[in-house]
Amino acid sequence: MRAVLDHIGIAVGDLQKATAFYLDALGLEVEPPEEVPSQKVRAHFIPVGRSALELLEPTSPDSTIAKFVEKRGPGVHHVTLRVENIQAALDQLKARGVRLIDEAPRPGAEGALVAFIHPAAAHGVLVELKQKPEHTEIRPLRTSLGGFQLISVNDGALKLDGGAMFGTVPRVMWEKRIPADDRHRIGLSSRPLVVEADWGRMLIDCGCGDKMAPKQADIYGIEGSGRLDRSLEAAGLGLDAFDVVLASHLHFDHFGGATMRTGSGALVPRFPKAEYVIRAAEWEDATHPHERNRASYIADDFVPLKAAGVASFYENDQEIRPGVRVVRTGGHTGQHTVIYVESGGRTAVFTADLIPTTAHIDDPWIMGYDLFPMETLNFKRRFIREAIDREYLIFFEHDPLVPAGYIREKDGRRFVEPLRG
Repeated sequence: MRAVLDHIGIAVGDLQKATAFYLDALGLEVEPPEEVPSQKVRAHFIPVGRSALELLEPTSPDSTIAKFVEKRGPGVHHVTLRVENIQAALDQLKARGVRLIDEAPRPGAEGALVAFIHPAAAHGVLVELKQKPEHTEIRPLRTSLGGFQLISVNDGALKLDGGAMFGTVPRVMWEKRIPADDRHRIGLSSRPLVVEADWGRMLIDCGCGDKMAPKQADIYGIEGSGRLDRSLEAAGLGLDAFDVVLASHLHFDHFGGATMRTGSGALVPRFPKAEYVIRAAEWEDATHPHERNRASYIADDFVPLKAAGVASFYENDQEIRPGVRVVRTGGHTGQHTVIYVESGGRTAVFTADLIPTTAHIDDPWIMGYDLFPMETLNFKRRFIREAIDREYLIFFEHDPLVPAGYIREKDGRRFVEPLRG
């Protein structure tokens, strides 16, 4: 068991005064609150380097935090250590005779699993163990939008260089939002979007797939196979359930799952009944790569689609199916596209690599991968203002923890209000 400091939990009596102190006096960022029903608290995380502070506000007078504040007053409540495998850690502690409050993990904030060690075993300190949620989790997030059903599915984890993901933003700033591993990579997810309507079923992007050679898969932190298939199965869908597969662009982490290898090694479309819809100019760029983008375009991901006669191409921004339209942003690639889904007076947007994670909601936080960063900035500046004002539901394709949410703004600071499943 190797444990690292995750955060320090602080019980507060007056949340407004507490957040004002950390925000105004110390200049730290206070993340939006999260309800933790199992513990009857509202948690506010404050990133501090690679760890964090957690302000804990009771939501019920019979909660542990409420009783703590009543008895002792506000102050440090617990220390949280992060472990890779919480059940293995608990088993090891039990074998050593360590007194535990929780012998099995339970749900905590941020989708994590948590368990507490009794203070008597830790020299008077309440110690919480925490296991972060697996990025490979396949549980889909489903929501209604007018007459549509939208389902965020998951092709699992990948890891990309943190500096490349944030471009000119210094590491001391971006690492407060997404910590890096010992190879300077940040954990990401690959989250395609299912759109169900009376005209059929569409899949927007299709993840990394499982064709990558072991060396490259290790570089990009891609583990296992069949991740998207299992996520779709959890949503009650098979590979033959789709009429349309729509590409935001053709990079391997967005369209690698479009094809798969048969037992004989042949490359075939992964979704046998689908029409694959691709912007013509993006196809041209992908099939004629240069030194800067060659590593991101892998011909096996998309060339077999044309050979199989299932690829169709469009030229300009347009409606692909009723209520689903494509808009070119450029920037990331010359033809990078976001997808608007509109029904019942509401709008959702699959932003692909325009806003890949919730950490990228500030205008200048732009990836170093972008070929035309000023084009990204110009589109992003207009789009996010519109998304805030019109309350667009944003689907974040690469966020490790938040599949979708609303971008909010308060006192000049932006944050994401996650969509709850």
